[in-house]
Amino acid sequence: MINAEFRRSGGRLCGFSVSGHSGYASAGSDIVCASVSSAVMLACNLATDIFKLDADVSVGANEISLSLKSGDSGVIEGLYEHLKALGEEYPENISVKISEV
Repeated sequence: MINAEFRRSGGRLCGFSVSGHSGYASAGSDIVCASVSSAVMLACNLATDIFKLDADVSVGANEISLSLKSGDSGVIEGLYEHLKALGEEYPENISVKISEV
């Protein structure tokens, strides 16, 4: 299962961590994994390279996280909505949660 945990502070999303494997299909054929991976990479690249937001991105084995230090949280809000929709379509493969920090 892919676990997406979003962090909220002061009423706005300020970061996320996404980890795991969807288990929907074998590697190379997993449309759920590909959808999540593409969306997460787009969000990270938009935040850091296009909008130049003050953010830390960390990439590890089967995990990626982004912490927004300052700036507009619209990119993270968009990713949350996208992953939430995917989670509703594939509830056995994606879990999306928000925690207060």
